[in-house]
Amino acid sequence: MKLATLKDGTRDGRLIVVKRDNTAYALATNVALTLQAALDDWDTKEPQLRALAAQLEAGTVQSRPLDVRALHAPLPRAYEWIDGSAYLNHVLLVRKARNAEPPPTLKTDPLVYQGGSGDFLAPTADIPLADEAWGLDFEGEVCAILGDTPQGTKAADAEKHVKLLLLANDVSLRNLIPDELAKGFGFFQSKPATAFSPFAVTPDELGAAWHDGRIHLRLQSVLNGVQVGDTDAGPEMHFSFFDLIQHLCKTRSYTAGTLLGSGTVSNADRARGISCLAERRMIETIEEGKPKTPFMKPGDTIDLEMLDAEGNSVFGRISQTVRKVP
Repeated sequence: MKLATLKDGTRDGRLIVVKRDNTAYALATNVALTLQAALDDWDTKEPQLRALAAQLEAGTVQSRPLDVRALHAPLPRAYEWIDGSAYLNHVLLVRKARNAEPPPTLKTDPLVYQGGSGDFLAPTADIPLADEAWGLDFEGEVCAILGDTPQGTKAADAEKHVKLLLLANDVSLRNLIPDELAKGFGFFQSKPATAFSPFAVTPDELGAAWHDGRIHLRLQSVLNGVQVGDTDAGPEMHFSFFDLIQHLCKTRSYTAGTLLGSGTVSNADRARGISCLAERRMIETIEEGKPKTPFMKPGDTIDLEMLDAEGNSVFGRISQTVRKVP
């Protein structure tokens, strides 16, 4: 089942069910007005939404052509946005870029931070940038939307709490990060609004590509019309979503609608390319002594998309342009 949120002039939009080929949708407001409302009563609403999705595929319910530009992020705002760093290759490269040692618990204790969740970017929204000196970077990630998840949840029991999957562009302002982390209190100004893919899908939509708490598909990153990444999101995700959930739940519980990110998808094989510019710049530093790739500037574009084995766009495409703001 594939869900999305239609812009309607309100903060949270209207919930829609999307056809598998991404061409049409049916309003789901007779089931739940918003995605958050559906997640709040998922056990009741999910079967009803699945029935509507089946009717949409069969052509037995009123449908309308889909224009991705009319969509919000699936959750335009959320109770929590928690982002991990599950790909160790990314951690190692970016730490080198900051002349910082990896933590001694790198392989045993996931890195996470809590980002702003009150105002997400739509999948086709511009990325606002006030100052090029801040070092704007894209970050392609895979994400999960959780249902109610109690404190003490273990990895072995975590799968039932993963309700939906989607993609993110977790925008970073790289040149603001070192000074912030030097304070010992984490990211804040260096992490502006995150964008999410048009569609959030139930894990069963991925078939065999969803297993062991990982999405075993490739994430394509296209910068200014040139493909710069075709990274495999599965094998090198050291901490699965289930591992991340266990880590998060050590001391607290989470409400339905919590968003959990994987961190930048990253592969040790450099032929797979990149899902963020920081990695390319670090590789240039290692090989050539200094970075030469610039960070993003106004007018630059980034597209992020994940295709299944048949070449279908699973989550739709994040397609953004950097825009100068005062």
